[in-house]
Amino acid sequence: MDYIIQTDNLTKNFGSFTAVDHINLSVWPGQVCGFLGPNGAGKSTTIRMLCGILSPSSGSGTVLGYDISSQTERIKSQIGYMSQKFSLYEDLSALENLEFYAGLYGIPREKRRERIREILDMAWLNGREDALVAGLSRGYKQRLALGCAIIAEPPLLFLDEPTSGVSPTTRREFFNLIQELTENGCTVIVSTHFMDEAERCDRIVFFNQGQIMANDHPDVLKQNTLPGCLLELTPPQPVALLEEIRDWPMVMEANLYGRQLHVLVQDESFKEDLSERLGLEVRKISPSLEDVFITLSRQEEARRLQR
Repeated sequence: MDYIIQTDNLTKNFGSFTAVDHINLSVWPGQVCGFLGPNGAGKSTTIRMLCGILSPSSGSGTVLGYDISSQTERIKSQIGYMSQKFSLYEDLSALENLEFYAGLYGIPREKRRERIREILDMAWLNGREDALVAGLSRGYKQRLALGCAIIAEPPLLFLDEPTSGVSPTTRREFFNLIQELTENGCTVIVSTHFMDEAERCDRIVFFNQGQIMANDHPDVLKQNTLPGCLLELTPPQPVALLEEIRDWPMVMEANLYGRQLHVLVQDESFKEDLSERLGLEVRKISPSLEDVFITLSRQEEARRLQR
């Protein structure tokens, strides 16, 4: 089976600023692949190059077997794309938006009505199809935008931070729709900064400062990324203790999580030492994706300082 996306040292410069820095990426068909990282990490720029919207500064890549530099129109005709910014026509109804996109993608008239009905069912818009989009809630707008992106049943779908600004419940519902799409054979690339969404991806690509820091299944990343033993404690003054504890020889990493501290030590044998020294209960925990991301970011920052 061939990769549905493959890049070789893909790079994008904006003047002297490098937004995407020599990334190598391979994506198998039928996956939900999450692009995870802070704002400005290169996620959106990478997506726009893969969609044929931006031209690479150097490097190369293929999407669905088409070259991202010379065959952009073929790529655009085969993919679905949902941007960060709301892209529907608010002065049209939900149904009119779907009819417009169905025509834009060249769906035959004999199939159009059936496909629009399927999208209305998926977006829970039955009974609201004649409502102006401007009057719909953010959640309904989001599902309608997804419906417009997939109305032509593309084999590959790009979603650029599609759940920003909606409730956790709506985000979960939206991700359920994404996973249903992959069960029907669609490959989905979704950029996000929400760790709970990333947990549900088949593969996560961690971006930071234009580079890929890690690329693997969430469980593999959590099991194999942190070099020591992760401990959790709840001190009475976590912020004050954080600055102190980072200087202790046994501590490799320490970070604040609400009122708790997550402390990475070289070995589990330090657990009792830490507990006795602080007079607190100390628990060994499994790393979260946030722990992984923070550790990877600090490792990359340390490497940059050494250069």
